[in-house]
Order: sequence, then C-alpha cells, then structure tokens
Amino acid sequence: MSNNGHGHNKVTFAGLLITLGIIYGDIGTSPLYVLKAIVGEKPINSDYVLGGLSCIVWTLTLQTTIKYVLLTLRADNNGEGGIFALYTLVRRTKKKWLLIPAIVGGSMLLADGIITPPISVSSAVEGLRFFDPEINTIPIVIGIIALLFMIQQFGSKLVGRFFGPIMLIWFSMLAVLGIGHIIGNVEVLKALNPYYAFKMLSEHRESLALLGAVFLCTTGAEALYSDLGHCGRKNIRVSWGYVKAALILNYFGQGAWLLEHQGQLLNGANPFYSVMPEWFKVTGIIIATAAAIIASQALISGSFTLINEAIRLNFWPKVRIKYPSDLKGQLYIPSINWLLMIGCIGVVLYFRESSNMEAAYGLAIVITMLMTTMLLSFYLYMKRYPNWLIVLLLFVYLSIESLFLIANLEKFAHGGYITLIIASVLILVMWIWYDARKIRNRYVEFVKVKEYLPLLAELSQDTSVSKHSTHLVYLTSADHKDDIESKILYSILQKRPKRADVYWFVHVHVTDQPYTMEYKVTELMPNDVFRIDFYLGFRVPTKINLLFRKVVSEMVQNHEVDITSRYESLNRKSVIGDFSFVVLEKYLSNDNELPAYEKIILDIYYFMKPITLSEESAFGLDTSSVLVEKVPIVLAPVREINLKRIKC
Repeated sequence: MSNNGHGHNKVTFAGLLITLGIIYGDIGTSPLYVLKAIVGEKPINSDYVLGGLSCIVWTLTLQTTIKYVLLTLRADNNGEGGIFALYTLVRRTKKKWLLIPAIVGGSMLLADGIITPPISVSSAVEGLRFFDPEINTIPIVIGIIALLFMIQQFGSKLVGRFFGPIMLIWFSMLAVLGIGHIIGNVEVLKALNPYYAFKMLSEHRESLALLGAVFLCTTGAEALYSDLGHCGRKNIRVSWGYVKAALILNYFGQGAWLLEHQGQLLNGANPFYSVMPEWFKVTGIIIATAAAIIASQALISGSFTLINEAIRLNFWPKVRIKYPSDLKGQLYIPSINWLLMIGCIGVVLYFRESSNMEAAYGLAIVITMLMTTMLLSFYLYMKRYPNWLIVLLLFVYLSIESLFLIANLEKFAHGGYITLIIASVLILVMWIWYDARKIRNRYVEFVKVKEYLPLLAELSQDTSVSKHSTHLVYLTSADHKDDIESKILYSILQKRPKRADVYWFVHVHVTDQPYTMEYKVTELMPNDVFRIDFYLGFRVPTKINLLFRKVVSEMVQNHEVDITSRYESLNRKSVIGDFSFVVLEKYLSNDNELPAYEKIILDIYYFMKPITLSEESAFGLDTSSVLVEKVPIVLAPVREINLKRIKC
C-alpha cells in the first residue's frame, strides 16, 4: 500500500494549495539569501553571477528534482516519508549498520533546523533597512521567533488554512519579479547552459566556497521528503514544477540585476529586495516575512514529527507529547519546542546578521543528504532495481554531495561547528538510548507463562490473601505470547502476593507502518488470564489506557470476558470491577559486573532517565490506578562470595 490511504493521492487544486503551504517553506525562501551569499563582499563579477546561477539550476535539477522528487519519493512507507520512515523500510533486512545513517541523518536534520528559522526570518526582516539602514532588526526577529514558538501549544490548524494561499502569492511574486528583470537583460538566460557552472568551478580559486553558498538553494529538499505524508507524492510532483519555475525565474531576475551592476559592491544590499520596485517594497517585505514564518512553522512541526518517530523507534527518551488539534499527525512536544526556541534565539544573538548565518548554514543538512543516499540505495537494492542503476545513483550523488560537503566544511570555523556540536550531542543521546535498551533487554529473563498458570489460578481463589483488585494489568516486554518476564511473576507471586480475579498481560509492538492500529487477544486461561498484543504504527500515540478499555469493551460485547465485580454484594448489582495497572520500573543494581563500555552506556542512560517521562505517563496511564514497582535488573552475574561460617 502506498499513500492511497492518506487521501492525498489525487491531484486537486486544494491538495496543491496545501502542498504549497506545507512542503516548500524552506526551499521556497532560499531566494532571500542565496545570491547574496554567492556574491558576498566581492565586486560583482559576471563569471560568479552566471556560474552561480548555472550551479543553482543544475543543483535544483539533479539534487531536488531527480534525487528527491523523482527517486526518493518512491520510498514511501504507507505514504509517509523522511529519513526515519526510510529506515523503517530497510531495517527489516536486519542489517545493523543501517542504524548509523539513520541516527546521524536524523540528528543532523534536527540540528540544522535550529538555524533555519533565524536565517529565514532575519533575511526577510532585514528588508526594512531599505527604509532605515540603521534599524536594529534583532529585537524584531527575536520577537517573531518567540511568538511563533509560543503559539505552537495551541496548534496550527487555524493559521494553517492561510499557509497555502500565502505561499501561492509568494511564489507568484517570485516569478513576476524575476520576469520583470529578465526581460531587461536576457543575457542572463545563458546560465541555463551547464558550461558556465563548469567554467566557474574550474577557473576560480574560490569555487568551493561558492558551492557552499549554492548549496543553500536545495537545503529544503530533505524537508520536502519528510513532509510526504501530509500531501502525497503526486501533489508534490505536480506542484514542484510550478515552484521550481518560480524559484529559477526569481534567481535569474536577481542575476539580471547583478549583471547590470558589475564591478560594484553590494555593501549590505540584498539582490532579492533590489529587484523590487520602490512602491512595492513594503508589501514585498510583509509577504517575505509571512513566507519566512511559514517556513519556520513547517520546520518546527517537522521537528516534532521527527522526535515522535525517534521515540517510537527507541532512539529518543520518552517525553510528553500533546495533540493540540484533531488534524492527523499534528502534535506538540513542549520540551522540544522550548529547546528549539532557546536555540533559535541563541543563533540570532550569536550571529546577529543573516549574512553571518549563511556561513554556518548547510553543513549539517548535506550530511543528512549523504545518509539518505546510503539508505535509498539500499532500499533500491531491496526492491531489486538493476545493479547498474544503483551503482550509478551512488556514484553520482555521493560525488555531488561529497563535493558539497567539502565546500561546506569551509564553514566549520565560521559557525558550522555550532550545528555539528548540537548534532553530535543528539547523535550521542540517540545512540546511548538505543544501545542501553538493547543491553538491558539482552539480560531480561523470560519464562514460559503456561508453567505458572495453575499457580495463578490457585492464587486467584486463595481467600487467605487479600484481594489486590478485580482486574490486574501488567505491561510486558515479551514479544512472544508464551513468554513472560520472571520479574512480573515475582511481583505477582512473591513481592506482596497480588490476588486478582482476572490477570491481563499487555504488550505493544511498534510496526514499520506509520498508522497501524490493530490488536490480538490470547486467552491463556478461560476467563482468568488474558494477553493483549497491540500493533501500533510508529506515528500512533501510545495511549494504553484508552486502547485497553476499548478492547475490553469489545470483548464484553462478544461475551469473551465478564468484567463485573467478583465481590458478592457488588456482583449482585452488576457493578463493574476495578482495574489496576502495575508498571515495573527497572533500575540498575550496584551488584553487577559489567564490561566498561556497557557500564558507561548504562550509567549515562540512568543519569538521563529521571528527566524523561515516567513509564505510566509514557503509556497514557496517568488517569488510571497505577502501581509502580522498582525492580533491580541483574545484567551480569556477580562474583561468588567466599563466606565461611565458623563455630561459636
């Protein structure tokens, strides 16, 4: 199944309008700063202008159009896209090395997102300097960014309705402004010939630095793939034709203006605003600022989605997730929201000008693109595409992206290190969280549940033990229905024995499909012991309380279980029995001897754990009756104690 189930497979005007509003914010606002970054503080030179434009055209063609729009969008996971969705497609092969490009790519994408809102909003607001060169734009930029993050908690349903029309106006404005200047200097159209790109790259010493600026025109391509599930492949492909045409027309219009001013310095001027008529500048600045805000909103929403997927894939600590509207897939993660806001404001205060941010922008995202290329190639191999095609794709895109990486490495000392430091921290967190769970799970002891069913039945009837509840529910990590953790049985039978009329064991399987919502019931002992297996997609919230009650309700309707209270007085009145959940919270005992690596990983894991969401909150059991029991886990046998008894 592809993206049919998402309702976006048909190409409609409404679908195209939504696509314009959601998909192209990042890549659509790149004309605000790309040519300004290419020219920089050098005298305007026709070789740089024509060569830069030619590089832009062919980067948008090879990188964005062919790699992402035509090839990568094929790798949809039931209509969902993004590097983690691509990873879920290829991880079925059990190749452990695939984890590395997924974690690195996802971390780099998140880190680069911290600089996208500042550079987009700053570039737009700095247009005010045409009216007052001395204006301090920093407070305005910080105010817009702070307001944007503050409204996230209310959802973007209302504002989102205006995204599409505003972006339609934005791209139309780009095209019209570009055409107006191209008509006055058609010589600029020579840049369509790739010869000028090769000429600039081969003849000028600064060509690598220029490539770093050129790369900014395609940084939004990865976000385009990540937002596949919101709009559908066909709507993206059709709308991209219009978007690409508008972008190229505007770039060429700016190029025509630059050619008219050869030998001059920009002196802080932005070619984007320079192509605007004086009477239109105020309107143009307002539209540009609105487009920059939309670009930032799309990136913030994308970060929430990325973290949500990381949590479900066990790449990220469990944090609180809220759902501020009824729009499918829309969510709000408070901790990530405020961290992003602090990061974005910090970037504005550190770099102060969009021209300074350009020096740091793009380094992390090109690494994400390299990781996507690796995963995509493996996906095509899985799908049995011709080997020659896969090798050609690898050669072409590893070459292009490696060249862009080398070019962007020059930005390291000028601020690129900031995004790489942030990305490195994210990589470390993801790796530790994933590997620590693997280490813990490797030592969890499982037993066969059927061997203990008679004992559970006897305990249920043993009136000498005070009843804990009518229905006792345990969350189990055992993948197979015949297994159960020994610690759960210890909790029921030995640690203050818990008598109940009905025992339930609940397990959650995270599926590789994004929106799966299925369950299976296994009757381990008639009307006494049940196991429920939930199969939930990696984008489905884990609200076990609601899901469990829904399942029990259906079982009651099917006469599979009787949930009335077993207390005689209450049973006569058909009162529903009480449900009590037990969550086992594992902790690392000091009585363990671990290899150095495992000890370091687990020490950091347990250091981070107190600041994460509690297990009962993570599983949506906040409003239920929950007992949290701390149980030690023995990850390695301790040394034998040579203790000798002596006579009195």
